[in-house]
Amino acid sequence: MGYRKRGDGRPRHRFKTGKTAPGSAVVAGRALPAKISAMTADIVVVMKNRLNPAYGGALVGARKAAARFGLTLADTAPALADDVEEQRALMAETIAARPKAIVLLPAHESRLNDAVGAAHAAGIPVFVIVSKPTAAEWITHVGSEHVGMAHDLAVYLFDRLPEGGNIVVMDGHPDSIATPERHEGFIRAARERPGMTILESVCGWFLREPAREAARAVLQRHARIDGMLVANDLMAMGVLEALAETGRRLPVVSINGTPEAVTAIKAGALLATASFDTLAFGALATEAAARHLGGETVPRELILPPTIIDRGNFRQWDLPYEARPIPSWEAALAPAEPTGRPPRLPR
Repeated sequence: MGYRKRGDGRPRHRFKTGKTAPGSAVVAGRALPAKISAMTADIVVVMKNRLNPAYGGALVGARKAAARFGLTLADTAPALADDVEEQRALMAETIAARPKAIVLLPAHESRLNDAVGAAHAAGIPVFVIVSKPTAAEWITHVGSEHVGMAHDLAVYLFDRLPEGGNIVVMDGHPDSIATPERHEGFIRAARERPGMTILESVCGWFLREPAREAARAVLQRHARIDGMLVANDLMAMGVLEALAETGRRLPVVSINGTPEAVTAIKAGALLATASFDTLAFGALATEAAARHLGGETVPRELILPPTIIDRGNFRQWDLPYEARPIPSWEAALAPAEPTGRPPRLPR
């Protein structure tokens, strides 16, 4: 799928005709969400794009949970990936359709606040996944702690490099709540490790094609790169494509635990990925909505501990989202257990 850049340098993605989500229509080559399904659904999931496979995993989880509670579910997303104004408009349309609840994956920390407040004022509870906006009117947030996850992933990479090393960081979309937090985790780990040098940080927009272009450029600028810290799996796939094109090899780690990333680990192309378990996020947020609608008190946050997936444990993750297990509500409420992170190598 191609993309073009806006006047501010941000990529614009084109949705191909004939490949739209169920219930969507195509207008002038753009996939537009169907309003009828939203009007008849009990719960509407408002995503920020349909390009990231991890968000597809969240929808798989949400659908499973809704079905288990006998609720109908619809989903919508901006036709222009991660477009905040379009997501705000979709929230307004969803609120007007009067679903029983909304599950939101916010595209920005604060610019969705008025939409969350409007849903609250309309008596529609909002449950947020992946990252939480600064608005206070949401009921439950389901996610993982970005800074710590990124820090631990960077430590995993550094433990497998010689003393010192030249590192490139690839950050996500500038509007994303996760981007500065994951960057902070990467940089914090590098500062803790003497001799580890961050050559530069580049933006891959959390998308494959921009990441491939950014990786091509950074590979041209630096003759020696010892490893790359990449803030999501979709960008990592673009990085691996750029490496294959240039014939260079270096260890790459990323975040999400998507099936494609696990396949890349199995093939030896990707060193590791952190299991930012969007399947569980979608399922648990939808279950929280169902329980809240039934009069149950639900927690303000469910923070799931990530696991680092590598060649030693990938088999348990080597499944499509539809076949992966989802943690039970009781397990999600329990105190976090150790993540089973691969041991630190002797230095």
